Amino acid sequence: MITTLVISLREFLEVFLLIGVFLGISKKLKLKREKEIILASAIGIIISFILPVSVFLLGDKAGLILSEKNTELLEGYLMIFSGFFLAYVIFSLHNFFVLKRSKSIIFAHEKLQKNIFDLSLFLTIVFFIIREGFEIALFTATTSLFSKFIENLAGLFAGFALSSFFGLLTFFAYVKFPIGKVFKLTEYLIVILGASFVKNGLTELFEVYYNIHLSNILPIKLIFLPEKSSFIGHFIKNIFGLEQQFSFAKLAIMGIYIFFIYLLFLRKKSQKLHA
Repeated sequence: MITTLVISLREFLEVFLLIGVFLGISKKLKLKREKEIILASAIGIIISFILPVSVFLLGDKAGLILSEKNTELLEGYLMIFSGFFLAYVIFSLHNFFVLKRSKSIIFAHEKLQKNIFDLSLFLTIVFFIIREGFEIALFTATTSLFSKFIENLAGLFAGFALSSFFGLLTFFAYVKFPIGKVFKLTEYLIVILGASFVKNGLTELFEVYYNIHLSNILPIKLIFLPEKSSFIGHFIKNIFGLEQQFSFAKLAIMGIYIFFIYLLFLRKKSQKLHA
């Protein structure tokens, strides 16, 4: 659920920023195109919900087919894959999507300023939003297997609700809202999510294949944390990778992952910013 929430928050955030900007332009320039913009947005949002929900349904059915014996192994492998896949998509493929989107937004912005709202602009908004739904479906294709359908659906709607709030702020503040900080925060959160996924996946595989419990290698007892069987304990374990039976071995796995992602993606972005 939490993974779906984070991903949907980030992607729907871009949707509502776009909607907020377009509505802000229309309102500011008195173009009176709010109804057309809202209609195009509504069509795109409905379709963008259908895409990830379809993925959640398939993930839920796959969970019923899998036997209990194979579930732990599959979960371990998919956890590791998801950890690196999330980082790759967010920091690599996402840059490609942003580049393509920026051209569309500039084109739409210019047409709005000229008081032109034709079918092409209408479809631009619709397909822009649908593309975000596709990204959510793509990013959650593997992680949705680890949660029930209703949990994934709750995460999707929660991310939608939070991002709509930021979109509303954008509408009132036009484009002055410091949204860069929100994107930066979600990037850091996704890195931590990835590290947690890889750590949890390797923990499963070591236990199943070699009967090695990583929690026993230089253990760090975090007894102040709630049990992982509880809701809060499960949340902390899945998001931050922390649990009562923690260890330096688990910490090392997370540290190596974060360092690897930094070298592969974050360092390049930092160098570009300071160039």
